[in-house]
Amino acid sequence: MPTPKKKTSRARRDQRRSHDAIALPGVAIDKKTKEVIRPHRANKGADGALYYKGKQITAADE
Repeated sequence: MPTPKKKTSRARRDQRRSHDAIALPGVAIDKKTKEVIRPHRANKGADGALYYKGKQITAADE
């Protein structure tokens, strides 16, 4: 089994791992309710209707 010829320095090791961090999820502000929501997803308003990009896409639940 091959083994490294020299020890990998902390700097080189950490540079390799620089892209391994967990990214924060993207968020957007809803135009109608001003709440923080996930982008590109429909969200339910206070009246029970589904909204997308500030426009109502389904009727309110009764």
